[in-house]
Amino acid sequence: MRPLHERFLDDVAAERQRLSRRRVLAGSAKLAGGGALAFAVTAAPGRPGLAGVRAQDAFEDDVAVLNYALTLEHLEYAFYRDGLEQFTDADFGQGPFNLSISDFLAAIRDHEQAHVEALTATITDLGGDPVSEAEYDFGYTDAASFLSTAQALETTGVSAYDGAGQFLADPGLLTVAGTIVAVEARHSSYLNLINGLLPFPAAFEEPLTPTEVLDIAGPFIVAEVAAEGSDDAATEEAEGTGAEATPQATMETEPTEEPPANVEAAPPTEETEETVEDLEVILVEVEDDEATPSG
Repeated sequence: MRPLHERFLDDVAAERQRLSRRRVLAGSAKLAGGGALAFAVTAAPGRPGLAGVRAQDAFEDDVAVLNYALTLEHLEYAFYRDGLEQFTDADFGQGPFNLSISDFLAAIRDHEQAHVEALTATITDLGGDPVSEAEYDFGYTDAASFLSTAQALETTGVSAYDGAGQFLADPGLLTVAGTIVAVEARHSSYLNLINGLLPFPAAFEEPLTPTEVLDIAGPFIVAEVAAEGSDDAATEEAEGTGAEATPQATMETEPTEEPPANVEAAPPTEETEETVEDLEVILVEVEDDEATPSG
């Protein structure tokens, strides 16, 4: 029979996973009602994000794995960046050891931004097209729901990295991913603590497949944005240019009015008659000079 404390930890881990998914999905219920779930989001070819791996649990190459991670990091960074602007230090209060919770959340935000920048640079160096930040709706209504959503996101992020690491072919990239997921696990532990959960609930984390991650985090994504410079962005720009150019191309020029063919010339004026007479005199003088033999 297994020791009591091991069974207790297993129960805590199972309850943590159940609560995490329940809080995430409950916080996104209004999105489901509006039909704006990420299940309807389609990612561009070569930039799978979350929707692109919906029907698969494998990746084409290392760039696809890194773009998957970048999609999650974009989501987390946007969550903290935008959310912390809506709450004050007093809203979050003090955490363990009477330390400001908002200060630690700001540090987590900065970590997520650093992860976004590092993954973006790595994908670019590998010749890939980094996925762009999407549009999100996290559904929190107060500081308490913000913190519970943060805990669910961080826990999901750790499990997502653990599940996707096996698909990296380059050992160096696996090391880079390991340095990120270790920090994400620290975030998860802190958020577990301030949400009243055990910071380290089990000896092993539960890896999640891309499909499972999409089920949890996908409802937060209400629209994906094509990466700048990608084929999609170029197509949209071309379509927009074509839409603007079409009216100009089909614009009819107004015909110019031609004068009637039977218009009579105006009668000569006195000035015109005098000019003609002067010309006749000049011509006569020239002819006389040409007829007179030279000395």
